[in-house]
Amino acid sequence: SVRASPAATQSVQPTASTSVPQPQALPPPPAAPKYRHEWYQTADKVTVSVFAKKIPADQVKVQFLEGHLTLTLLTGDGEVDFSLPLQLFAPVLPDQCKFQALTTKIEIILKKATQVQWGGLEGSGSPLVPQPINMSSVANTRPAYPSSKARDPVDWDKLEVELKEEEKNEKLEGDGALNKLFQDIYKNADEDTRRAMNKSFSESNGTVLSTNWKDVGAKHVDGSPPTGMEMKKYEQ
Repeated sequence: SVRASPAATQSVQPTASTSVPQPQALPPPPAAPKYRHEWYQTADKVTVSVFAKKIPADQVKVQFLEGHLTLTLLTGDGEVDFSLPLQLFAPVLPDQCKFQALTTKIEIILKKATQVQWGGLEGSGSPLVPQPINMSSVANTRPAYPSSKARDPVDWDKLEVELKEEEKNEKLEGDGALNKLFQDIYKNADEDTRRAMNKSFSESNGTVLSTNWKDVGAKHVDGSPPTGMEMKKYEQ
């Protein structure tokens, strides 16, 4: 009989396979907000527009804090439908901030605590270095509308025309209609008329609005409270 040699009977050991790292799945991109928002600033105010159409005023809640803003939109049942918390770039004066629910959007107006140029709507947590605003530059420059999210370039001129057309056709009542009237007068007025309106409104604590610079330019404008009310000096 033929005996097999040790070499012939030796089993072949499998070689260890080299493991190939599997690519990790990337996290899904964050969902786009339900309503986009834009903002722009002037010397003393910041205006935030949230493009939520035809929201009843009683379903809009805004909380103003010195360094924080929270907008909440409710459903008809009182449930939270949308929330926009913002850590603001710089302090504001909460008691002088306001908002209004328009047909085309929710407009929030923030009163700056100091007249500095904001580098963004939201703060980064780093110390703020005040940048004085060049008033002539602000007056002669179209407002810049930083985007709330990255997207394709927007035709801002077209958007502005569309929004102005919708706002023009919007039927306002009460204080909203009166404020729009004053805004239209101011927008179309000459420099002397604007100076008169600003001076009379400021010096009278909001009780007098004159368009006659010759009348108010050389004197202090005293307050004129409504019938049955009296002016009282505010004391700290």
